[in-house]
Amino acid sequence: MGFEFDETHAQIRDSVRQICSKYPEEYWLEKDRHGGFPGDFAKDIADAGWLGIALPEAYGGSGLGVTEAAIMMMEIAASGAGFAGASSVHINIFGLKPVVVHGTEQQKQAWLPPIIQGKDRACFGVTEADAGLDTSHIKTRAERREDVYVVNGGKIWTSTAQTANKILLLARTAPIDATPNPIDGLTLFYTDLDRAHMEVKEIEKMGRKAVDSNMVFIDGLHVPVDHRIGQEGRGFRYLLEGFNPERILIAAEAVGLGRAALRRAAQYAKERVVFGRPIGQNQAIQHPLARCWAELEAAELMIFKAASLYDARKPCGAEANAAKYLAAEAGFRACETAVMVHGGMGYAKEYHVERYFREILIARLAPISRELILSFLAEKVLGLPKSY
Repeated sequence: MGFEFDETHAQIRDSVRQICSKYPEEYWLEKDRHGGFPGDFAKDIADAGWLGIALPEAYGGSGLGVTEAAIMMMEIAASGAGFAGASSVHINIFGLKPVVVHGTEQQKQAWLPPIIQGKDRACFGVTEADAGLDTSHIKTRAERREDVYVVNGGKIWTSTAQTANKILLLARTAPIDATPNPIDGLTLFYTDLDRAHMEVKEIEKMGRKAVDSNMVFIDGLHVPVDHRIGQEGRGFRYLLEGFNPERILIAAEAVGLGRAALRRAAQYAKERVVFGRPIGQNQAIQHPLARCWAELEAAELMIFKAASLYDARKPCGAEANAAKYLAAEAGFRACETAVMVHGGMGYAKEYHVERYFREILIARLAPISRELILSFLAEKVLGLPKSY
């Protein structure tokens, strides 16, 4: 068993790091203050071919795996771009996996190259205010009328909808009481974000201002039948296949952000002199930082264990969820510790760690809570009764 990255992995890291070096932390601080999608950064990532890192070569991708995608996303976050930088390209990496697996050849030819090239920007229309993580109870309805579906309803926490021109949309096509399983009757579409029938309202939030989150209100949206992915009523099952890689990538981003915070904290501890000595000489500073390093390293091991299982087409649900849990907790502890090491300056924006602290909360909250992960592991790994 080896624990070292190979030459391809090193090349990915170096290439992504070189792109990120053009966007110092001051760039992301300005984005955090004033908002505005980091289109120049996203374009550089696209122009270098990295948006297609895990998509098939036949459509312009690199044909690599989640392992390589995790290396890339970890490096973006670790550069100081944090979740703002990672989220600007995140959905392009995993979002169209249902199209790759279940789409027609015509759909793949039409939809994948523009995403890989950065010409299209997609958003993810799944979550609803009244359903939360209970996706089977979403209320957005798609009624078929000959060769189109007419969609009405609403979504929440739809990232990048302010600038996206495409939406991966989950809607109910059969009443929940008419299906043997609540997750049946949900259908997945990839279609145009038609603003004549979709109102997008941004949600003010505590962090990651550069990448908008939104409520989306849908009124009479016409979706052609050939914009449906796979079979009617199987959409949520298609999404389930993408949950594990999403967990792995979120975990990679959390570890990356934790390392950015740890790097800043260690540097500050070397430079800050109080009572005639650098504060980093004090064990009360050293020990928390050393613990953060160890926790981030451990979380990374679980990330790449999960990624290697996924790329080998082996079951990895427990490992992917554990990776997301461990990485979010380790990243949070690192960001919190970085603020505390900076003392009062940790509260100042110019030192960046308060921004990291606000952003790391995303990994603890989304796309699944810590508590639901623990419930899942208790049931699936330990064999305890299902609690939810």
